[in-house]
Parts: sequence; C-alpha cells; structure tokens
Amino acid sequence: MQWVEAIVHTTTKGSDLVSDLLMRCGAMGTQVMDRADVEAAKQENTAWELFDANMMRKMPEDVLVKGWFAEDDRHNLDTLAEQLAALKTQPEDIALGKLSLEVATVADDDWAESWKRYYKPFRVGRHLIVKPTWEPYRDEDGDIVIEMDPGMAFGTGTHETTNMCLILLEKYMVNGMRVMDIGTGSGILAIAAAKLGADKVLAVDVSPDAVKVAQENIARNGVQGNTRAAKGDMVRDEAMECDLVAANIVAGAICVLAEPIKKFLHPGGYFICSGIIAEREKDVLTALKDSGYAVLDRLVQGEWVALCARREQ
Repeated sequence: MQWVEAIVHTTTKGSDLVSDLLMRCGAMGTQVMDRADVEAAKQENTAWELFDANMMRKMPEDVLVKGWFAEDDRHNLDTLAEQLAALKTQPEDIALGKLSLEVATVADDDWAESWKRYYKPFRVGRHLIVKPTWEPYRDEDGDIVIEMDPGMAFGTGTHETTNMCLILLEKYMVNGMRVMDIGTGSGILAIAAAKLGADKVLAVDVSPDAVKVAQENIARNGVQGNTRAAKGDMVRDEAMECDLVAANIVAGAICVLAEPIKKFLHPGGYFICSGIIAEREKDVLTALKDSGYAVLDRLVQGEWVALCARREQ
C-alpha cells in the first residue's frame, strides 16, 4: 500500500500544536524531528550516550513534523493545508515558523519504520530504562526496564513531559500504592508505576487506539495482573480510589480536573501533572491551590513544566 507523507516545517514550540493538527486531520501517526531534543538529552545526561553520535548532523535545520495519510485521502490533506494557511494569518502566541507543507508518496514500510531509527534505549531518573521492543539492551544492577512500542499513541518517554512524569513517579511512588494514569497514551506511566511497586493501576484514555496500544504494552511488560487500560473520558467513565494520579495531558485539562480528581484521590495522595507549557503554569498553580493541593515538587525541561502536588483538603 502507498501512503502520503505530509511534512510541516515549524519550530520546537510549534511542534506539539502541529502534531495535534495532523492527527485531527486524520494522520495515521506523526513523528517530530527536532535537533533540540537531541541537544536537551545531551545536556540532561539522560539519553545522549545511547544515541547515534551522528544523529545531530543528519537531522534537518528546521523542526519537521511528519504525518502519514492514506494515498486516496485527499480531503484530509486539503483540510490540513487550509488549517495551516489559517494558522499563518492568526496572531501568534508562540512562534510557529514557516508552517510550509510538503507531500510525498511513500511505501507502507517506509513510514511505519522510519522513525524507529531515532528511538533508542535510554535512562530516566536513577533506575528506569525505557527500551524500544526492537532494540537490545544489557541490564545493569537495579535497572527497571520498560519495553515500549508506542505505535500510534503518544508516549515514548523521550518527550520532556513524559520524561518528567517518570522522574516524579520514581521519586514519589511507594510500594502498595493504587495509581490512576489519566490520558495514558502508550501506557508508559502506568507500566512504570506497576514496575515501581504499585498494587493496582488503572490507565485511562479517550482514544481507542491509545487504549489498544497501552493494553499491548502492559502485556508486553508482564504487568497485566494488576494493571488495566480502559477507554474513558478522564474521570467520568473509568476511575478508582487511589493514592497517586498521573496526568500527562495539557494545562487546561489539569485545571478542570484538579477538583473532580479529589473524589478518587485519598487525602495526602499525590497528583503528578505534566504537559504544562510554561506560559500556563500560573493557571495550573492557581487551580491546584484553589482545590486544596500543596505543590511539593517542580521540574522544568525546555518549555515544559511538571508538578507534584499533595491533596491537603
């Protein structure tokens, strides 16, 4: 089968917005190629030693966001072009770059496999190792290895928002906790919680594709005995009483959920939230304070912030 590869030129700050636009226009998957990701990994001393040393030199100057569409899906491609043109005319909250669009026809295996050469095993925090299923890795003493195949779901662990969630999970998880992962994507946070000693984990996502991928990754990591992925709209359809909630979503959703989550989060329980663009941090801090949380921890990577708050009231 032939596919159409759509390539949008943007910026680091614009990459998430463009990736989301591609998916909303019907892309079967996306890939972000950004030199800043490699440089950040090098500076953070996390994944750099496991990357190909030639990777930076091979990467494009612009930030490229790629999406793949069925060859006969001209309507969605036309919609994408219209949406990009509309974005160019709007006042910019953040610099989005050229927003130029290129299209090319690729074979089935090309789009499905091309991004994998940039996804290598890497360490997060002290003990967590995120390892793609197709890459070899020799465990060191104390390593907790998470096998991942993100498929068409968000959450390889390389993005700053997921990376910081993993660091906070490792820091605040205690054996025997019950954990909810809201907006689970690939299931990476739920799996990490299970491997860090959670007694029971519920992973929820609104996307059936994400739930399917999460279920596969949960089984692949052998934690299906105490970890379940289900389709649900945040905490309305699927929820359970818990000691810790992880939500790697967006600032607006965190603000909305801060109060309702208390129905399920025990007093003294932790709310780890990420996906917060720096400009929206104050909004999240206000919502957490108004809902009776005390912020215990704050991490920053690039333009992103992650918080760990404790339910006080």
